[in-house]
Amino acid sequence: MAPLGTADAIESRFAAYVERLAPALGHADRGAPFRAYCTGLILPGDRKSVEPMAARVEPGRVGAAHQSLHHFVAKAAWDDAAVLAGVRDLVLRALLKRGPIRAWIIDDTGMPKKGRHSVDVTHQYCGQIGKQDNCQVAVSLSLAPEHASLPVAFRLYLPGTWAGDAERRARTGVPDGVLFQTKPAIVLDQIRMAMTAGLPPGVVLMDAGYGNDTALREGVTALGLAYVAGVQSSLTVWPPGVEPLPPKPWSGKGRPPKLPRRALGHEPVSVKALAERLAPDAWRSVTWREGTNAPLASRFAAVRVHPAHRDEERSERRPEEWLLIEWPEGERGVDQILVVDAAGDNAARRPGRDRQVAVAHRTRLPRTQTGTRPRPFRGPRMAWIPSPRDPVHRRLRIPDQGTGGVSPLRTTSLRAPPSA
Repeated sequence: MAPLGTADAIESRFAAYVERLAPALGHADRGAPFRAYCTGLILPGDRKSVEPMAARVEPGRVGAAHQSLHHFVAKAAWDDAAVLAGVRDLVLRALLKRGPIRAWIIDDTGMPKKGRHSVDVTHQYCGQIGKQDNCQVAVSLSLAPEHASLPVAFRLYLPGTWAGDAERRARTGVPDGVLFQTKPAIVLDQIRMAMTAGLPPGVVLMDAGYGNDTALREGVTALGLAYVAGVQSSLTVWPPGVEPLPPKPWSGKGRPPKLPRRALGHEPVSVKALAERLAPDAWRSVTWREGTNAPLASRFAAVRVHPAHRDEERSERRPEEWLLIEWPEGERGVDQILVVDAAGDNAARRPGRDRQVAVAHRTRLPRTQTGTRPRPFRGPRMAWIPSPRDPVHRRLRIPDQGTGGVSPLRTTSLRAPPSA
């Protein structure tokens, strides 16, 4: 056997990996083009379309290789979900040898496209380039221990303009059963799939692009999972000590009123407005690690709130949650805001290390809203979620999810920045 790390050993491991996945393709003849396609994906080269990959994989027979790869990618009826399940089964065992799963990470990936004919391509936000452009977007769910991450679900987002265009659907082969769904609805289906498959549970992490969706947060809670969700500053909540008025007195006719009322002094506020109203002693300075030139520190507050989104249509308020706010000293506005599902009992909550989830770390850090350079936040028992539509896969920790009214910020493992 070749020594581990040599070219022969790497090639041997790659061949064994591809061979173990080949049965998921459904036909033995697909094994060879599958290996050629995977080889083309990992070889150097900017263009990963079929023709340039065929030239790199088999330069002596480009035409035949191109035909074989094109048939495999565009015509062969293999199930991508079955292949991904095969990858999951192989890789998850290796991940679990290094430690338990800590988090389920919700994310989406934008893939820039030059033309408009590839399936699901439209003008939409693309995270890779940080603006609206022509691209495909795929929604994913990944499992993460402390050192890595593993995608277990990956689906292209079908925009509404594509969903209702029969001609484009037929030309690109979109199955009839694939209908329009919002991205939060897609990822909620992916979470249900992961639970049905019996995958190891973890705290669900999402950025504000998903965390602002109340139905998604409630859906995650209904499935018995805890979450840490970034939210936008416009999200409304009931601050401490403020609650809606009771329903109107019953007149004796018809059904008794059940919906709470809002009035002056009994109204929810945006989380930004709540942050601006907090007393100075509500903020705590935290240093989480040494930086290149100075310790990395910021200022945080933790407040118990009730989410207020459309609760005037509900007979009961939503459960109380933690609102964690980052507002660096001297900055004009709030930097990061997130909601932690920490109310009541939850089957996914267990003592120990699971309260301090460490997220996988293979993507770039987003820029903060103040325009400074990317910077990590690794404070124990604290959470930090990127701004909307930025990747989440980076090491971070979430709060100790104890019961009761103890603030996640009250822990001896946090220390104040050194005095000037």
